[in-house]
Amino acid sequence: MRPAKFILLAIAAYVVSGTALWAQASNSQTDAANANWTATTDSRSGDADSVRTVESHIQSGNRTLDKQSVERRGDDGGFVPYQDIEKETVQVDAATVRTTTRTFTRDADGAKALVEVIEEEKHTAGADSTVVRSTSDPDVNGNLQLIRRQTEQTTKTSPNVEEIKTTVQIPDVNGGLTPAVKVEERRERRSDGSANGTVESQKTTLLPDDAGNWQVGEIERTTTRQEGDHRTIDKQVSFPDSEGHIGEVSRTITSEASTGPGEQRNTVETYSVSIPGAVPDGRLHLVERATTAQQTTETGQQVTAQRVEQANPGDPGSGLQVTTVTIDTVRPGASGAQATRTIQARDANGSFPVISVDTTKSDNIHAVQVQIAPSDSPKKDSK
Repeated sequence: MRPAKFILLAIAAYVVSGTALWAQASNSQTDAANANWTATTDSRSGDADSVRTVESHIQSGNRTLDKQSVERRGDDGGFVPYQDIEKETVQVDAATVRTTTRTFTRDADGAKALVEVIEEEKHTAGADSTVVRSTSDPDVNGNLQLIRRQTEQTTKTSPNVEEIKTTVQIPDVNGGLTPAVKVEERRERRSDGSANGTVESQKTTLLPDDAGNWQVGEIERTTTRQEGDHRTIDKQVSFPDSEGHIGEVSRTITSEASTGPGEQRNTVETYSVSIPGAVPDGRLHLVERATTAQQTTETGQQVTAQRVEQANPGDPGSGLQVTTVTIDTVRPGASGAQATRTIQARDANGSFPVISVDTTKSDNIHAVQVQIAPSDSPKKDSK
């Protein structure tokens, strides 16, 4: 794959995921109990310096302000500012939401320096919506320069079908903007009238070739089936080869189910044509399995355990082996909640020493919780 094409595919991945940092914060804004809160997370990773993250959520009228400050331990043993992210969301009117996210770094004296601004405006008209997201970085003189503009249009073509068209533009040599990536997605839901049903989607990423003609860069097909308390998600990803023939390169199968009162379990299996330590044979092979179990007690305490198994690069034919174990515990209290995340990783001797411990304290019990989710989704909602 040519370097330029690889870069454009990376931009396409950014298009699909959006700004993930604050995605869970927006979900909590609909909960009146989360109007104002703060949360502090202390992270320790092996012999590395400790990191502290302080987050706050303030809602007033039609304006919401989320802040995240990351501090690292300095030479004197105290914490010093490292990075700040501020996200302001304003409900302009019933159909328009405007969001501005600013990212700052800190210099040796602790002064803030702006490194990125993302401005987003979402306009809704019935079941249709348009989102325009612009990303700007400062130049050498500190003046903001537009480096990317993304436009996403969602159209409800029928009661069960919606189409999403996304275009990413980047600066060209003439000082204007030129389309660099296009993503076309179609989602269709089939239901028997109950909560059960199937959602099928196909997402096609288009990239320009050397002549400016649009060519398929990736196709992602996803089928989601809901049957009672059980849900399965089958995602297949295909790429074109050097001759333009499109073939499947990976597949992810997720199974989610409620296994009892207050209990959930999911399994995510990832298949790929690329096997660590082995020569590809053109077929899909199981390369990773993530199993997550979550239990919530009557008192509200939540324990989530995840075990990740991966192929052994030194012996690819031996099957999967456990590589990491993650334990999340959330304890609610009268004055808020406390969460602890412990990660263990396999070492060369096959043991599982603790490599990191994160502790989060919040004055809002709804601001700290662990969501059972596929391995590519955030596990902890500390927003």
